[in-house]
Amino acid sequence: MHTLLVAANPDPQSLTHFVVGRLEKALAPGSVEVADLARENFDPRFTPADRRAYQEGGNLPPDVVAEQRRLDRATDLVLVFPVYWWSMPALLKGWIDRVFVNGWAFDQLPGSGLRPRLQNLTTHLVAIAGGDPDAYERHGYEKALRTQIEHGIIDFCGSRRGATELIYESEELSPALIEQGVDHAVRAVSEAIHALHPSSGH
Repeated sequence: MHTLLVAANPDPQSLTHFVVGRLEKALAPGSVEVADLARENFDPRFTPADRRAYQEGGNLPPDVVAEQRRLDRATDLVLVFPVYWWSMPALLKGWIDRVFVNGWAFDQLPGSGLRPRLQNLTTHLVAIAGGDPDAYERHGYEKALRTQIEHGIIDFCGSRRGATELIYESEELSPALIEQGVDHAVRAVSEAIHALHPSSGH
């Protein structure tokens, strides 16, 4: 059991980072690594070098290789992010664009289709939303979010789906109510991870 927590928020005082800290404490000591994409200055731009590597295979940029190695160590990936325009921030989308590429996350085989490669990884999501649950249900925002990330990314690469949690009204509710939402999300994700790895002692 080894979990990679990925935070995508430029504000170190944000609810995103608070949730990551809570998750880090809830999981087994020594089994967690945190990727703070903003603090680490990860460049989300898909460059000509990325494009050449995608088309030709190999020769990936060093920062992409470093992220893939972190993921290779992980049994579980947890993406923690604020919802921007009913999706993930550009920083996190760019991380996925550059890291989850042909030849590592999947193989695009000429004439025989797609072969996913991330079957040993379980991916969990914690999305921090400004809207309320009724609005997400009424407009189909949650379904859209789940479709594009769970199906469009996680399933496409062959990763197992873990827990998906939304923390609603993150800018409107009282601190006590937000704390309840955080507690629920942290418990759901940590219990899902521990259930997958009973030999970890939890």
